[in-house]
Amino acid sequence: MGFGQFLAAPEQNITIVTYRDIFQSAVMEEGRFSEEYLKLSAVIKMDAADIKKLGVKDGDTVIVKNDEEKVVVRVENSGYDASHSGIAYMPNSPWSNALVSADTGGSGVPQYKKIEAMVSSAKGESVTAIDDF
Repeated sequence: MGFGQFLAAPEQNITIVTYRDIFQSAVMEEGRFSEEYLKLSAVIKMDAADIKKLGVKDGDTVIVKNDEEKVVVRVENSGYDASHSGIAYMPNSPWSNALVSADTGGSGVPQYKKIEAMVSSAKGESVTAIDDF
């Protein structure tokens, strides 16, 4: 047994902002169960420094969880030059919708633009299947 087994995996608190993606929307017209839709939809885009803190690489799977749900998605570098540590982006999809709170604060409108969550490595885990929602 090594000492490393007692250390918790790094976690990162994040705020998720959802967005519409034209490429994902086009693929969705062909079918929500396609590999291409999964590739474009089950993803979280994060700041390069946040990815590094988690000890994962671009394309690895991560767990995104909050009080609502836990999903496994791929992580990608957002590609933004300006730092946006603590802010992540997910396309509108079953994976991001699973994390949206049912509590609307009386407005009747879900908070799609400010989803609080925790991200950690999901080494060896597969992306959450769309059938699991």
